[in-house]
Amino acid sequence: MAMSRIWAGMIALSLIFALMGGRGAELGKAAAEGTEQAVRLGITLSGSLCLWSGAAALFRAGGLQEKLSKSLMPLLGKLYPTARKDPETAQALCGNVTANLLGLGNAATPLGIEAVRRMKTLSGSADASDEMCLLIVMNTASVQLIPTTVAALRGSLGSAAPFSILPAVWVTSLLSVTAGILAAKGLSRIWR
Repeated sequence: MAMSRIWAGMIALSLIFALMGGRGAELGKAAAEGTEQAVRLGITLSGSLCLWSGAAALFRAGGLQEKLSKSLMPLLGKLYPTARKDPETAQALCGNVTANLLGLGNAATPLGIEAVRRMKTLSGSADASDEMCLLIVMNTASVQLIPTTVAALRGSLGSAAPFSILPAVWVTSLLSVTAGILAAKGLSRIWR
C-alpha cells in the first residue's frame, strides 16, 4: 500500500513539474515510449521465462533437479538442521536453492514460500526462526549458475553475447551469498 502511494506521488510530481516547466509534450512522448518499451521487455522476458521454465521441467522430469537437490542436501542440512528433519520442508528448500542456481527466481519463489511455511509450522513460534531468516537471505543473494533473466535483458537490449557475464555473476553471487550466510549466522548469535 505504501509503495503504491510513493509511486503515485512520484508520478504526480513529475506531471506537475513537467507542466510547470513547459515540458508536457516531452513528458507525454516519454510516457508513450516507456510504455512501448515496457511491453517489448515484458514479451522478451515472458519468452525467456517460458524457455527456462520448460528447461526446468525437463531437468525435473529427467531427474537432474533431484540429483542436484541430493548433492546439496549435506550442505543445506548443516545450514538448516531443523528443516532437514522434515522431508517435505527439505524438498521445498532444495527445490528453492536449485531453482535459484538455475536462474529461475520466479520458479524459486513458490518453493521458498512453501519452505518458510513449513519451517514456521516446525518452529511452532509466531516469530521468524533463524532458519527462516537464513532462507530469505540465501534466496535474495542466491548463487546463480545460469542468470537467465539478466541474459534475457542483455539480449533484448542488443548484446551480442548476453551470457558473457557468467564469470562475474558466479563470483559476485558466491560472494554475496557467503556474506549473507555469515551475517545471518553472526546476527542470530547476537540476538539470542
